[in-house]
Amino acid sequence: MFEKILISNRGEIACRVIKSAQKMGIKTVAVYSDADRDALHVQLADEAVHIGAAPSSASYLVAERIIQACIDTGAQAVHPGYGFLSENSSFCEALAKKGITFIGPKTRAIEAMGDKITSKKLADEANVNTIPGYTDVVKDAEQAVEIAKGIGYPVMLKASAGGGGKGMRIARSDDECRDGFERAANEARSSFGDDRIFIEKFIEEPRHIEIQIMADGHGNVVYLNERECSLQRRHQKVIEEAPSPFLDPATRKQMGEQAVALAQAVDYESAGTVEFIVDQERNFYFLEMNTRLQVEHPVTELTTGLDLVELMIRVAAGEKLPVTQEDIGIKGWSIEARVYAEDPFRNFLPSTGRLTYYRPPAEDDHVRVDTGVFEGGEVSMFYDPMVAKLVTWGEDRAQAIEKMRAALDKFIVRGIQTNLAVLAALVAHERYVTGNISTNTIAEEYPEGFHPADVPHEDPAVVMAVVGSMVRKY
Repeated sequence: MFEKILISNRGEIACRVIKSAQKMGIKTVAVYSDADRDALHVQLADEAVHIGAAPSSASYLVAERIIQACIDTGAQAVHPGYGFLSENSSFCEALAKKGITFIGPKTRAIEAMGDKITSKKLADEANVNTIPGYTDVVKDAEQAVEIAKGIGYPVMLKASAGGGGKGMRIARSDDECRDGFERAANEARSSFGDDRIFIEKFIEEPRHIEIQIMADGHGNVVYLNERECSLQRRHQKVIEEAPSPFLDPATRKQMGEQAVALAQAVDYESAGTVEFIVDQERNFYFLEMNTRLQVEHPVTELTTGLDLVELMIRVAAGEKLPVTQEDIGIKGWSIEARVYAEDPFRNFLPSTGRLTYYRPPAEDDHVRVDTGVFEGGEVSMFYDPMVAKLVTWGEDRAQAIEKMRAALDKFIVRGIQTNLAVLAALVAHERYVTGNISTNTIAEEYPEGFHPADVPHEDPAVVMAVVGSMVRKY
């Protein structure tokens, strides 16, 4: 087992990894930029190394400085968290040349799954259900129209190197297809430096359901059930849960086995997530594979009793998985709400500044808070505005929702604006409570954005969350 690991990340995920490593008796090294000198992950780690200026391009994305920090501190391995360099195959190769272990999959898997066109072809070869479409690169707008006619409208134009909802356009006609192709290609070029576009059939009223897998270097792969991630705003996940209220055991098993087959096709090691689009008849289609730890991994941990970060570390150290597929069950229900520093009443404008008052709900057997901030600290303009991940667990879905509503009511933040009001309204919404959701739900229920009038005033917990989010400070 490693004696010391470095976490090449910041914020709540860096704190999360540090906690598991320290539980295992492993010393930890944090890295930090100018903006994060006093950050919580720096305080929690055994050592900390400064790696550059505030912009991530001058610090957290500079592989050479992170590798040098490993050398200087004697760190034997690097956990990348998610984002930044977590899916950068060049970073993995550079670490390997210095004899430093990357706590994640091998280069081949990262490269194969990081390209949407390549990954879809591999999925086809592994007999994984894929969305009907054209997986080669589309040359121009006119070819896009011809392909779309062959598939049948509506279609989705997607950037091969895309992510985070960028480089995606829905087209329901020839004109929309031409315009969508140009817009998607331009956005992909500016965001990823790669303007390759492919086309798929667009699934109406889809659900976004993903399968968590874990694999070791000895050929063992298991799936750790699913996560429902359908509540999204502009293709960004807002609330996730495990298990899905929509899947039945037979569909879960089919999805899990296909996710395992895809992982085996690329000799996958470590934690990974295979994302699927699921239609109203429970037909499911491969979307993409994320070769890293997911933001929403806590709901899987609370419903399986497994520490995914610990498993990643053990697999990277050469150990075999301590569980088989028969050992994996589903214990209760878990929900995660992403608390962001943003103003929901001003089109979710990012909110930066000092946390003059920060009181998350107390943690217990039903409530977990993963955070990277503290009272008196600052939310910087340079990074993702996540304040915390609020996670609840219940014996069943109704209890998990009840615990989430109570926890949101107790979550108090001053000094910045947050989306707590939105989260409270969503978990109280009839469509969420009944499980009748899709990736379109938020857009359908709040087509003009979120306003105080959207809050169900008969629910005091939601009203309190709205009031709290509108007050900047005492």
